[in-house]
Order: sequence, then C-alpha cells, then structure tokens
Amino acid sequence: MILIDVPLGFFQALFAQPVWLQLWVGWLIVVNSLSLAFLRSLEGRVTLIVWLCNGVSMMVAFGLIGWSRGLGIPHVIWWTPLLPWLFMRLRSGLPQGRLRTWIVAVLASDGASLVIDYVDVVRYLTGNE
Repeated sequence: MILIDVPLGFFQALFAQPVWLQLWVGWLIVVNSLSLAFLRSLEGRVTLIVWLCNGVSMMVAFGLIGWSRGLGIPHVIWWTPLLPWLFMRLRSGLPQGRLRTWIVAVLASDGASLVIDYVDVVRYLTGNE
C-alpha cells in the first residue's frame, strides 16, 4: 500500500457520506487549521501540534478499521486534554481579541464533535456499529 492511499481512501469515504457530515468535517478542518494563524501564541502552537497528531492518528485508524464509529477514537485521545486546557487559558484572561474568538470557536466546534465522538466510540467498542 502506498502512503497516499490511506488519505485518499479517507476522503473518498468522506465524500460518500451525507452532505451535512462533509460540511461538518470541513468546518473542523478549517477551524483547527486556523491554528496556523496563531503560531505566535502558545495556544496556536499547542492546537496545531494536537491537530497534526490527530490527523496522523485518524489516517492510521482509517487504515486499520476503515470508515466506522471508531474514527472518533483519535478525537477522544487528542481533544479531551486539549479542550480543558484551552478553556483554562480563556479563564486566565490571557488570550484576547481574535485569538480569544478563535479559541472559543475551537472549543465549541471540537467540543460538539467530542460529544458525538464519545457516543460513537462507546458504540464502536460495544459492537454497536
């Protein structure tokens, strides 16, 4: 298998999903990739590292299990520690302006995704695909 086959297969499987899911995944890609605009901040750098680790983990998971509810496992692993940390950074009052707005968008978007992911992962692990 060529290294590019897994990401291509992932996006082919994504484009076979309902439009609302394609749009949701697209939004998650955009909001998390915007970390590149905030690399001067610790929050931007940490979020980018987590985003890259999540992306690699998603491709590994897809290569192993294909398109399934188990694809939520990388989100659970990487976003579960990230989101409380970002929330604590907001509460500290340090991030201001556009950085603060972006962090709120990441918290809302990734947080909503995590709710779905936890349900999906439990269903996957209990055989209720």
